[in-house]
Amino acid sequence: MRRVLITAGAAGLGRAMAEGFVARGDRVAVCDIDAKAVAEFRTAHPQAIAETVDVTDEAGMARFLSRVEAAFDGIDVVCANAGTGGPAGRIETLEVDAWRACIDVNLTGAFLTCRWAARVMRAQKSGVIVLTSSTAGLFGYPLRAPYAAAKWAIVGLTKTLAMELGPEGVRVNAICPGAVEGDRMDRVVAMESAASGLSEDAVRAQYVKGVSLRSWVTAEEVADTVLWLASPGARKISGQIIAIDGHTETLVT
Repeated sequence: MRRVLITAGAAGLGRAMAEGFVARGDRVAVCDIDAKAVAEFRTAHPQAIAETVDVTDEAGMARFLSRVEAAFDGIDVVCANAGTGGPAGRIETLEVDAWRACIDVNLTGAFLTCRWAARVMRAQKSGVIVLTSSTAGLFGYPLRAPYAAAKWAIVGLTKTLAMELGPEGVRVNAICPGAVEGDRMDRVVAMESAASGLSEDAVRAQYVKGVSLRSWVTAEEVADTVLWLASPGARKISGQIIAIDGHTETLVT
């Protein structure tokens, strides 16, 4: 039975990860900024720890992580999954506050999570960290500069932590999901439609056209990869940036 923590774990991709670990009999803790999603998750999984926390709130994260550490007496798997799509538009049209908000959630939230995980895992000389980047962390992404910058930064953070923590037996990898079916991508498509002037159907068609398998991925398909990365079968996999996307060829339309 592993001890697992997932940020943004009460809905969407994070919930798919959480439910995959729960199904395997693991002890799971999640935080999420969506209070309604947290309440629903707590009802569905009363044995889990579930709290409403903003991952950019250093004090709030410290309280949550301390609770998890005390309850679990350590941690085996940490999924730094929290993210936000940020604003869409040409860079000269973007407001600095929107830029900062996107960087804070996607990057600072991962930093606060991994800083804690590194301390605990280094002391116990074991553990797995999985960070959520994106195919936007592998390609240029017109009209989405803040998001792409943050997700590229996650790749750098992953590579660095794998080097720092590897000698202590801690593995660190990043996943790069493509377009994941669900409410979040519906919102992204609507935002990009407004920014580009294209219809939502045209935006969706462009995403599909840029993928070799001509399809989006599901949250469960991404979660399956995370479960494998946390398993003994991936015991020699570290410092890797793994795309789960049907092979994205381009994000340029």
